[in-house]
Amino acid sequence: MPDISKYDQILDSLQTLLENQNMQSITVSQIAQAAGIGKGSIYYYFSSKEAILEALIERNYKKPLETAKDLATRTDIPPFTRMAMILQACKNSSVEYMRQDASPSFISAQEKSYLHQKYVSYLIGELKPELTAIIEQGIEIGEIHFAYPSALAEIVLIVLTVKLGNSLLPSTQENIENTMRALISLLEKGTENPQGSLNFLMSL
Repeated sequence: MPDISKYDQILDSLQTLLENQNMQSITVSQIAQAAGIGKGSIYYYFSSKEAILEALIERNYKKPLETAKDLATRTDIPPFTRMAMILQACKNSSVEYMRQDASPSFISAQEKSYLHQKYVSYLIGELKPELTAIIEQGIEIGEIHFAYPSALAEIVLIVLTVKLGNSLLPSTQENIENTMRALISLLEKGTENPQGSLNFLMSL
């Protein structure tokens, strides 16, 4: 059975190294040295450096994804409220990434985009089924009117993760707010909800 403590040590080491180096320059040997284990031991847990990064992302978003899975079953809470709660949980878990992303001046724009793309891809892939389930529940009870729940979930996640992450397409605060207003307006019209009923999503 894998040693969970060593597994987390490896992830902690990569997290620490990313505070002072870009991902491309970090080697498996450096990760092993920082973790205090042999390089060969790394490959007992991970097949590559990329696999370590993916596991780190998964660990960082474990809490919001657990929140999402729980909220998908909470039919006592309105669908759009649950969607907002899930997205807020993800935003809170992104704070450490955003702090890191904004500070080291040596990290190139390409590196920042690469790391953020990894986070965005993971979040969309993991959250899409949960948001789809919530939208489908809203359709069943008549609070949402939309023929393509899976596509709607994907659209919402793409817009929010790209805009709120503000790394792949850096924008001003005004531009982000205008995008959010446009998304809310489209959601209200597309799902046949009253104008202004989803303005609480601006809190994101």
